[in-house]
Amino acid sequence: MAYNESRNDAAEKEKAIDDWLPITSSRKAKWWYSTFHNVTAMVGAGVLSLPYAMAQLGWGPGIAILLLSWVITLYTLWQMVEMHEMVPGKRFDRYHELGQHVFGDKLGLWIVVPQQLIVQVGVNIVYMVTGGKSLKKFHDVVCPNCKDIRLTYFIMIFASVQMVLAHLPNLNSISVISLAAAVMSLSYSTIAWASTLNKGVQPDVDYSYKARTRTGAFFDFITALGDVAFAYAGHNVVLEIQATIPSSPENPSKKPMWRGAFLAYLVVAFCYFPVALIGYWCYGNSVDDNILISLQKPSWLIAAANMFVVIHVIGSYQIYAIAVFDLLETALVKKLHFSPSFMLRFVTRTVYVAPLHHVAFHLQTEEVQLLLDSKLGLRYPWRSLDDTVTHWCPKAYHPYSQGLRILLMNILPKAITGAGQIRREGINNYFAGCALGRKLEFNNSGIYVRVSLHNHQHDMQIHHCLGLVEVIFCYAKQHFVA
Repeated sequence: MAYNESRNDAAEKEKAIDDWLPITSSRKAKWWYSTFHNVTAMVGAGVLSLPYAMAQLGWGPGIAILLLSWVITLYTLWQMVEMHEMVPGKRFDRYHELGQHVFGDKLGLWIVVPQQLIVQVGVNIVYMVTGGKSLKKFHDVVCPNCKDIRLTYFIMIFASVQMVLAHLPNLNSISVISLAAAVMSLSYSTIAWASTLNKGVQPDVDYSYKARTRTGAFFDFITALGDVAFAYAGHNVVLEIQATIPSSPENPSKKPMWRGAFLAYLVVAFCYFPVALIGYWCYGNSVDDNILISLQKPSWLIAAANMFVVIHVIGSYQIYAIAVFDLLETALVKKLHFSPSFMLRFVTRTVYVAPLHHVAFHLQTEEVQLLLDSKLGLRYPWRSLDDTVTHWCPKAYHPYSQGLRILLMNILPKAITGAGQIRREGINNYFAGCALGRKLEFNNSGIYVRVSLHNHQHDMQIHHCLGLVEVIFCYAKQHFVA
C-alpha cells in the first residue's frame, strides 16, 4: 500500500513538472499551429541565396537537387512525426527523448543534446545579429539624413525585444508571433521572385558555369549543396512542435501534425522554387548571392525586406529558444531539484538571452565583420556560423590558440552544414568566416595559401590539396612543430 502511494506521489510530481515545462505545459494547439511553426523554423533569409546556388549547379542538377531535397526532407519529417508516438502510451516530446529511446538514456543524451544545442544556440546568436543589422538598414534607408547610429545599439534593441518575449511560458503562447514570422517569410520570398519576374530576363544573361577550372567547379558545387541544405532546416524542433498538439488513442497527434507539416512544405515549395528558378532564369550566372541585391536596390524594397526579416527572426528566435529553455528548466527541476516557479523561469531565461546578446555584441566589435554584411544587410545569416564558432575560442595571440580557432572554424561548421561556405571571385577563393584573413589561390600545382595572424603573414604551397583539413595540418606542421 505504501509502495503504491509512493508511486502515485512520484507520478503526480512528474505530471506537475511536465505541466510547468514550456514544451509540455500546453497541449491545446490546433493542426494549423504546426503549419506556421514549421514555416517559421524552416523558411529563412537563406531562400534568397537559392538563385546563386542554381547558378553554381546549372539547370539540370539544380532542379534535381532542389526537388530531391524537398522530397527527402519531407520524408524524414514524416518519419519523425510517426515516431513521436511509436511506443504505445508514450510520447517523445523532445528530440533527445527519441535519441535516448534509440541509443539508451546516457548515450542518447550525449549524442543528441550537444548537436541540438550547437544548432539552436548558434541560430539564436546569428538571428540576434541579423535582427540588429536589418533594423539598422531599415533605419538608414527610411531616414538617410538622420544621425548615424552604431549597429550595437540596434542589436541591443532586438535583444530587448527577445528579453521580453522569452518570458512567455510555452510554445502556444508565441503562436501569434510565429504566425507573423511565417507571413513575413512568405512576403520577402514573394517580393524576391515577383520583382525579379517583373524585371525580366537580362539581355546578357549567361547560364554557363562561372568557374573555369575543375577545382573551382567542385567547390562551387559543394557551396551550392550547403546553400540548399541550409534552406531546409527546422527538423530539430519538429517533435517539440508536435508535443503541443493534443493526442488520444482514437485521435493521435500525428494526424493533425502531418496535415500541418505538409501544408508547411507546400508553403516552402511556393517560397523556394519560384525564387530559385525565376532568379536564375532572369540573371543567369551573374546573379548575386542575395537575389535582392540584383534588383538594383529600390529603397522601398530594401526597407520592406529588412523589416520583414526583423519580424521573421523575432519569431524564429523564439521557436529555437523555447527548446533550449525547456532543456535548461528540465535540468534545474529534475536533476538539481529546484522548485518550479516563475522566478526560476525568469532567471533561467534571462541568463540565457543576456549572454547571447553579449556574444552578438562582440561579434561586431572584432576586427572582421560577419558575412551578414552587404548593402542590404541581409546576406543570409547562416553563412556567419563560421564566424560565430571562431569567436567562441579564446582571443589570444598564442599560436596554439589561433590553431584551435582554425580547427573549429573549418571542421565544426562544415560537419554541421555538410559543405564548405565558399566565396568565389575569379580564381581567388575567400572562405566564409575567415577571421584570420586567409586567401587561397588555385593553380595547376595546387593551392597557394596565405594565413594572416594579426601582423604576421605565413605563406605556403600545398600540392594536390583539395580540403581545408589538409591546409590545417600543413600549417600546423610548418608553424606549430619545432
